[in-house]
Amino acid sequence: MANNYDDLAKTIIKDVGGKDNVNSVVHCTTRLRFKLKDEKKANDDALKDTDGVVTVVKAAGQYQVVIGNEVADVYDAVIKEGGFAGGGEVPADDEDDNSSFMDKAISLISGIFTDILGPLSAGGIIKGLVVMAASFGWLSKTSGAYQMLYAIGDSIFYFLPIFLGVTCARRFKMNQFIGLAIGGVLTYPTMVALASSKTILGTIFQGTPFASEIHTNFFGIPVITMNYTSMVLPIIFTVWFASIIEHWAKKWIPTVVQTFLVPVVTMIIALPVAFIVIGPVTTWVGDAIGAVMSAVYHFSPILAGVIMGALWQVLVIFGVHWGIVAVTTADLAALGYDPILALSLMVCYAQVGVVLAIIKQTKDPSLKKNAIGAFFSGLFGVTEPAIYGVTLPRKVPFVLSCIGGAVSGAIIGAFGSVVYMLPSMGIFAIPAYTNPKGGSGMQIIGVIIAGVVAFVVGLVLQLLFGKKSVDQEYDEKQAKKAEEAAQAPAAPQLNISTDLVSPLNGEAISLSDVKDEVFSSGAMGKGMAIKPSEGLLHAPADGEIIMTFPTSHAIGMRTNDGAEVLMHIGMDTVNLQGKGFETLVKKGQQVKAGDELVKFDIPAIEKAGYTVTTPIVITNSKNYEDIKPIVNGAVKAGQKIMILQGADEKSVQTNVQPK
Repeated sequence: MANNYDDLAKTIIKDVGGKDNVNSVVHCTTRLRFKLKDEKKANDDALKDTDGVVTVVKAAGQYQVVIGNEVADVYDAVIKEGGFAGGGEVPADDEDDNSSFMDKAISLISGIFTDILGPLSAGGIIKGLVVMAASFGWLSKTSGAYQMLYAIGDSIFYFLPIFLGVTCARRFKMNQFIGLAIGGVLTYPTMVALASSKTILGTIFQGTPFASEIHTNFFGIPVITMNYTSMVLPIIFTVWFASIIEHWAKKWIPTVVQTFLVPVVTMIIALPVAFIVIGPVTTWVGDAIGAVMSAVYHFSPILAGVIMGALWQVLVIFGVHWGIVAVTTADLAALGYDPILALSLMVCYAQVGVVLAIIKQTKDPSLKKNAIGAFFSGLFGVTEPAIYGVTLPRKVPFVLSCIGGAVSGAIIGAFGSVVYMLPSMGIFAIPAYTNPKGGSGMQIIGVIIAGVVAFVVGLVLQLLFGKKSVDQEYDEKQAKKAEEAAQAPAAPQLNISTDLVSPLNGEAISLSDVKDEVFSSGAMGKGMAIKPSEGLLHAPADGEIIMTFPTSHAIGMRTNDGAEVLMHIGMDTVNLQGKGFETLVKKGQQVKAGDELVKFDIPAIEKAGYTVTTPIVITNSKNYEDIKPIVNGAVKAGQKIMILQGADEKSVQTNVQPK
């Protein structure tokens, strides 16, 4: 069965920096020759450790991935996988696929948060512990220790747009530092302060839930300043818009000044649009949700609890839950209590219950580690690590946690529990339900019941219905590894011993003296090299020609005893495109030792700046116990030069005498 090089091609493209980093790719006798936009993006070590890749060489302005005899097949797979044109030209990016809009949205959100799950989880745990210490009176909120520790825990949430600026930029394939700068501008202290400025130039949508104050303008255009710290949607849409501007700018800005002019054009266009349009519109989405929930609550607190509990985590994902917080703030000021946000505060325990079940169910060590961190973070009410890193990517567990959340919201609504102050998180939100005027305490009891029931429902639902989705991707990877292991070729059988004769007149030298790392390191196989004095290459044994090239600078053959011999005339002579070379045989042709294979013009090749030193390597060296060059210095075509020690103990003299 023919080898499938698709996975190898995917790995190579990824580790050379992705298809967007490829200007062109061609191949020669043994290697893929990439011209990359930025060689620093290539992962040399990963490529060298990849099965199917011999080594990596950087020379002559090329990034060379050495493959060996299978290079032509791997090249075809790379061209197909990368969508490159025949010569390696990179086409316009096209990410169209058959996945649904919801799948794409989940993949986008999960991908954006993946890289920051570690610090996000750490921040949640630290923040929860600090709040707990303050609640129990172990730390004073005015103490330096509290303020410093709270800053450590809260900083990633407060400056979330900065972190997401980087990850969004990666996702939308733009300069990551521009994304970082965009997040920084959205959280810039002066802009944050404007949102609460006492200078009010006007109010739009006055008398509606979307009433927004105008505190400043941009060249006469009113700007609705809002606080974008901790928000998700504004940074995602802004970086997406900025990526479009950046790609457009690169098309017309001269390359020599792109380094600084592209960021200037991108930011000077994208950020005013963010403050004037993108930010306010995404914030109004949250305001609209808050207004709708208020209306539903007045119709039925239980129904509002079901809806609020089921959707709360979705609102958190997109950062529009701040609209609910705005409604809460207004209610606390006008009524002294708020029933809307109160419905959502035990949802976190449905998520925690699901995550605990996943910890028990998963066989994936990486998922188990992430889930344990997310579990402890969720206990303190910080569920972002659980959502983005554990449940949302697997879809079913996230849906089950929403069902548990709906149950908790319904219970809180049924007990009529409301908050009398802006609440904390998780279990530390319970004091916010305490009526300062006194009461029976049933509201607090209802909240505790809601939290316990949410946890149990999430745990049970996941144990009963969610197991199949937990390790689906992991199981597929393991099955693929098992299949590959089963199909892996057995250890090579040793060939019988054989001898080779010199294919050239000239001077024999050690392979380690060849000025090309691929050959001198032995990466292509063991052997020797000859500096030819005559431009005529002969067959070193009886056998079959298995490799020829249009450029005629190299040839490969398999001897009748199974040795695969590569003879490469000169270094980088592929660049001559066949000038000075003439192949005298065809692929598949049977030859005898001493038959003429290639003619080459030594003076013309050297005049073009290339050496004609010719490595003679055994590319299947692993099929021999040892390969021993036996000459050094002057050598004539037909003279025995190499012993290939194989399955028998002694070298067997084969038919290697020239005709």
